[in-house]
Amino acid sequence: MTKLSNILFVHGAWANSSAWDKVLPLIEAAGLTGTSVSLSLTSLADDVATVKRAIALIEGPLLLVGHSYGGAVITEAGNDPKVAGLVYVAAFAPEAGESAASLGAGAPPTRLLEVVRPDAHEFFKLTREGVDEVFAQDLTPAERSTIFATQNPLAGAALGGAVTSPAWKQKPSWYLLATADRTIHPELQKTMAARADATTISIDASHVAMLSQPRAVADLILQAAG
Repeated sequence: MTKLSNILFVHGAWANSSAWDKVLPLIEAAGLTGTSVSLSLTSLADDVATVKRAIALIEGPLLLVGHSYGGAVITEAGNDPKVAGLVYVAAFAPEAGESAASLGAGAPPTRLLEVVRPDAHEFFKLTREGVDEVFAQDLTPAERSTIFATQNPLAGAALGGAVTSPAWKQKPSWYLLATADRTIHPELQKTMAARADATTISIDASHVAMLSQPRAVADLILQAAG
């Protein structure tokens, strides 16, 4: 793969484009151009459409980077011919017919289902305990407070959206495995990375590795970009 200069970042559940605020300056300091989208978190189809619109506005080939649920989004959106590769950061990498929800259900259990609460419309939010102990346990108290206060509710329908054509079957992939992840079990991450034949690194980080260890995340992206 030739060297890439464009990186498109896709956040996960309960997040927004600011999830990449620590990584963006690092890749831009290396001469790459980063763009971070904000997903609606209402359905997989809506979020794939958001990413495809962002791809259309970028000139030249690009690398897609997805965290958590964002991995399912880039797995589907990554079939765009402008996408040269995929980087998964503690992310779902579904096979055809799989969703983030089905992958989670078939994996070793985590505490995630204990620490989310639905509203009347089946949109879910993390409890404060969930942020502190399951989602972002290696961040500072101030950072965890910000995550709790600014989280975007996630539709159950988004987690249940099934991928139709996995881009990792056609595009080179990289995977950052977070060994202290309490949201997506590390064993599931290992399985998905191996299935995608992804170049994989493991770091001692929580689910939000891009916030707790942005340098490691940026280094993997730079490696993938050539």
